[in-house]
Amino acid sequence: MPEFLQINPQHVIPTINDNGFILCESRPIMAYLVSKYARNDSFYPKEPKERAVVDQMMYFDAGSLYSNLVKYYFPVARGLANSINEADLARVEKSFKVLNAFLDGKEFAAGDNMTIADFTISTTICVILCFDFDISRYDNVAAYYDRCKESLERFGFEEVHAMGVKAFTEMYHANLQESS
Repeated sequence: MPEFLQINPQHVIPTINDNGFILCESRPIMAYLVSKYARNDSFYPKEPKERAVVDQMMYFDAGSLYSNLVKYYFPVARGLANSINEADLARVEKSFKVLNAFLDGKEFAAGDNMTIADFTISTTICVILCFDFDISRYDNVAAYYDRCKESLERFGFEEVHAMGVKAFTEMYHANLQESS
């Protein structure tokens, strides 16, 4: 699609076009949309320290949690590998151990209120569950994920994720079976 490449040379989704303002990557898109259109700043606080904690958790998700998930599971899910790299699994587990520590004593990723950091982290957890990763070993993560699902159900959490969950789960299990 040449038209899409013109607006987004990365050729990735999601990408938005907000009256000529083009932006890609889900985390900055969320930050932009909430900053511009939200009735209040509860999902992405304007106060610098509060916002910095939200950003920290989104960057942790992008640079560690999701990044390690992709390195470990996606080669099998996409049929690019027929075995799993155990060293990469250790990185995934370390990321979840860190997330578990971050969540200690908190309701949500950046404190007691839901923010856009929870949208992205709960989605990462949703994806890793497609690959039979057991989050129950991480008490804070498991309880947090349940809180996020419950809080986000008003936005259709299950419905929004259903197609992706089905596709990732099927691809992963089909390729694991082929490699056995």
